[in-house]
Amino acid sequence: MSDSILSLHVLDTSRGQPGAFMRVELRRLAPDPAPIADVVTDANGRAPVPLLPHDRFVPGTYELSFHVAAYFRRDGRCPEPPFLDVVPVRVGLHDPAGHYHVPLQVTPFAYATYRGN
Repeated sequence: MSDSILSLHVLDTSRGQPGAFMRVELRRLAPDPAPIADVVTDANGRAPVPLLPHDRFVPGTYELSFHVAAYFRRDGRCPEPPFLDVVPVRVGLHDPAGHYHVPLQVTPFAYATYRGN
């Protein structure tokens, strides 16, 4: 989203499809810890609203918390106890003119992430 410093995309690689309707929380950890957003991904595995609007951006460390166990529980693909529950991804954001994109590729047993574009 162009009106957000930060965007995300969840990909369910065990099914080869978007990670639709997964809860994702965003918190600023430093400076001045604060909750920023709490969203559920849309049918395409993306945030339906701007996660970090320019007017709320402060350079610092942020954490995305992906609720993967709840996502996989919906259709019975989550072992109990889950191997992965909430997957935290910490990122350092510094450029107010930049755009940061965090894709998460996930299965019930593994995940990968990187800085996308």
